[in-house]
Amino acid sequence: MHADLRIDTRWLLPMTDDAPVLENHSVFVTDGRIVLVQPTEAAGPEAAERIVLDQHALLPGYINAHGHAAMSLFRGLADDLPLMTWLQDHIWPSEAKWVDSAFVYQGTQLAIAEMLRCGTTTFADMYFYSSDSIDAALDAGIRTVSFTPVLDFPTNFAQNADEYIRKTMDVHNKYRHQPLAHIGIGPHAPYTVSDGPLKEIAALADQTGMPVQIHLHETAFEVQQSIEERGIRPTQRLAELGFLNESVSCVHMTQIDETDIKLLQQTGASVVHCPESNLKLASGFCPIENLIQAGVNVGIGTDGAASNNDLNIQGEMKTAAMLAKAVANDAAALNAMSALKMATINSARALRIDDVTGSIEVGKFADLQAVRLDALTQTPLYDPASQLVYTDSSRYTEYTWVAGKALLRSGRLTSIDEKAVTENARLWQNKIQP
Repeated sequence: MHADLRIDTRWLLPMTDDAPVLENHSVFVTDGRIVLVQPTEAAGPEAAERIVLDQHALLPGYINAHGHAAMSLFRGLADDLPLMTWLQDHIWPSEAKWVDSAFVYQGTQLAIAEMLRCGTTTFADMYFYSSDSIDAALDAGIRTVSFTPVLDFPTNFAQNADEYIRKTMDVHNKYRHQPLAHIGIGPHAPYTVSDGPLKEIAALADQTGMPVQIHLHETAFEVQQSIEERGIRPTQRLAELGFLNESVSCVHMTQIDETDIKLLQQTGASVVHCPESNLKLASGFCPIENLIQAGVNVGIGTDGAASNNDLNIQGEMKTAAMLAKAVANDAAALNAMSALKMATINSARALRIDDVTGSIEVGKFADLQAVRLDALTQTPLYDPASQLVYTDSSRYTEYTWVAGKALLRSGRLTSIDEKAVTENARLWQNKIQP
């Protein structure tokens, strides 16, 4: 056997149940996929390229399971405001004025550059002009799960739910054979999508196998409005419509009780936790430990940079772990390894791509990252998993591979012109500046 790439690493974190942390192991890659994992001292196949990382942790690339990548161009535009004021008075008007094909492509480029620097190899995106977002991802070589949004009301992308759904299917037909592009459907939220389109989306997802993502139970107002108007909570409404199932990821879920958790158990739907966005918008606290104890799959996302304001999954893990302890009143809640799994294999499961990525296993794509762990702020080191979660390890990400291709090599982006992307972002800033 011949390999294209051999990576020797001091610590290997496969994110599999049977191997939490391995020392002095090598990963072999051929045609973009992992073909062998073994101790470095063992005899292995010849490799065209060999990289020795003797002070690094090698782990799956982070999977940002929810975001709005192009909104990086709105970073810092309307801070320190409650969700509905932020949306209705600032974000939606700005989107109506500025969002088009060029905005989405260039905004997504900016987001991808940031995410690659932080070890992210897959990002889920729910935004308008999804073809342009996908094109930006394919041009950069990063993996994406694209959820074309669906709403009842018009935007400059579509006029009604039927048109949003039609455009979703156009995207699905265009990109379904692209190995780095995974196409889904993104009904925005129960309060912006009516029953008819939700039923149609559920049927389409069942027919095509596409994943579905929805903002759900994000605020107390959303839940109370549903109770007042329909007499039931949003999760119950979705369950009664036959919408909730294993293909659905529910984003935010800050306002949930035991009945909601039971519905998630029964239907197999996942939760995507966005702790920093939830905190910044004062949306509430997702009871992560309760969900984990109930067996609900929980992934993690950054949300958009307009409400975060960065796309750093490492920081998101730290916030999630610390917040989970406070919410559960238990310092043992959401330990470091569990947080890492949320950011890798759990997010892959939530997006229905765990058969191809999310862990270091033979047969999966080599979506990997290498983080140096010998810096002053990481010394001494007793537990690599703890160090990755609780220190600012993202600044020490040196390599990011997607399907075996190094998109970040020795700390430098290889597939994106960082200077050009930054200059384009500043041009948008000058146009958008209020």
